[in-house]
Amino acid sequence: MIRNKKSVVYFLSGLAIGAVLVIGVASRKIDPGTTPVEMSAEGRPMYKWHAPSLPVSLDFCGETVPLDKWEIREKLDREVLVNSYLHGSQLFILKLSGRYFPIIEERLKANGVPDDLKYVCVAESSLQQNAWSGVGAASFWQFMKDTGPRYGLEINEEVDERFHVVKATDAACRYFKEAHSKFGSWTAAAASYNCGMGGFTKQAEFQESNNYYDLIFPEETNRYVFRILAFKHLLTNAKRFGMIIEDHEAYKPLRYRTVTVSATIPNLTTFAKENNSSYKMLKIYNPWLRGHKLTVRPGKTYEILFPQE
Repeated sequence: MIRNKKSVVYFLSGLAIGAVLVIGVASRKIDPGTTPVEMSAEGRPMYKWHAPSLPVSLDFCGETVPLDKWEIREKLDREVLVNSYLHGSQLFILKLSGRYFPIIEERLKANGVPDDLKYVCVAESSLQQNAWSGVGAASFWQFMKDTGPRYGLEINEEVDERFHVVKATDAACRYFKEAHSKFGSWTAAAASYNCGMGGFTKQAEFQESNNYYDLIFPEETNRYVFRILAFKHLLTNAKRFGMIIEDHEAYKPLRYRTVTVSATIPNLTTFAKENNSSYKMLKIYNPWLRGHKLTVRPGKTYEILFPQE
């Protein structure tokens, strides 16, 4: 969040996986599918590749995307084309969405912000809990270490709430609401998540417009909202694009029990065993615990999750 870097997780290996997956689904009626045209010298079918179709109309958080403008349509086309053929990456995101979208969607609704903002999280981290950027942005919403505390996240050697999906989503909502109040649109708020409110303001003032689609930014921000829109289009029309995850194949939300602690835990391994679990499972269910102990200040409490039997 708020940094100049290339988007954190592109899953380039998905290109190779995708080639295999496309062959497997070639007989289905899918949008960016392949059609055998002839046999190779080795006796294998050769395929032609189709550019995926774009939607006739599209909105983001209820705000119309001006697809009637050729340069807007081509920018979206680029991101849909690039991401639609990363089949391994898209399938993995679909599986992870079964676990994390229910949590993220609930927090977006509770905070009174549009549901479409969940695709910002996809663009930032591909829903990867342990995603790191080269400049230190971390986890689902890719908060920087110095930015997170401004939006209510505790970050120190023992606790890093950037890895707490509920608290990090709440923090992102605080940012979006602040940016929306400043710029007057959710699209601009989403764009500023990449370049910062200061960066967006600088360009908006010089170019005399707050409309993201009328502005030009450095390349990463130029592509940023269109990448978000591409994920919305691809994930909401996954089967049409040949990315099929059955309900039983999606990762399910973790079932857990909660232990509230109000005193320092000197050894998290001992604590986990006392709660009939292990340090490994403690870390899986509570990735925001970053050390081997947990210091609890007077009056402070933490809720720690353990697998439900």
